[in-house]
Amino acid sequence: MKAEIPDPVVAVDQPGGGALPFFGKTAFVTGASRGIGASVARRLGESGADVAINYRSKANRAQQVADEIAALKRRVLLLQGDITNVTDIGSMFSKIESEWKRLDILVLNASGGLEKGKDAGYAMRLNMTAQVDLVQGALRLLPKGGRIVFVTSHLAHFYGVKPVYDGYEPVAASKKAGEEALRRMIPELSRLGIRLVVVSGDLIEGTITPRLLQRQSPGLIESRRQEAGSLPSVEDFAAAIVQAAADESCATGETIYVGSTDWS
Repeated sequence: MKAEIPDPVVAVDQPGGGALPFFGKTAFVTGASRGIGASVARRLGESGADVAINYRSKANRAQQVADEIAALKRRVLLLQGDITNVTDIGSMFSKIESEWKRLDILVLNASGGLEKGKDAGYAMRLNMTAQVDLVQGALRLLPKGGRIVFVTSHLAHFYGVKPVYDGYEPVAASKKAGEEALRRMIPELSRLGIRLVVVSGDLIEGTITPRLLQRQSPGLIESRRQEAGSLPSVEDFAAAIVQAAADESCATGETIYVGSTDWS
């Protein structure tokens, strides 16, 4: 499905909540202290949701995002945790359960694998194993009608079909493995009435991954910008992610593409 970049999210009238599509809903966004995750968290709050913000180490940045959402009169949870640690995952969901009793939306945004000093298996633990662990941890809280949004890149989604930039292959392979692992869970999710939607993006202007790739391949971002005509912004991509959580017409397993899917 080709995404029309939505801004703002299409509002649905909610009793007592005005035109807020997520009024009364709760959402958990991983990697939400900066960049795409922070923008997604803000947009969910603006659309009426109470938001749980996961971060690993950027406490000050996470607090800033939380303060912005709290200013909208939404409830906010700050959940420090390493998603590659199953104990941390369990603690975060226990906190959500204690405070909110349920979770309506899980946005699997956190990813990586280009960080310095990480072992060869880190990308797979983060982008595949942790994603599955997060979904399994959320199942006891997600009601019928719950939505899981997995955030990925075109380079990962089309891994094995289209070329990958130098240095990105471990990340692409691990995120592709993560997407495939989640898709294998669709029968179980469907029995529970929970839908999984994948949102895949081109290189996103202003995010860390293109900058890291550019260090290895100077000129990469401008070259891709010229090839594609334009690159999505953080806000473009975040809007599509939030829309995927809101759009009842999105079937489980559907992929929404943001930005051009053509490259050589």
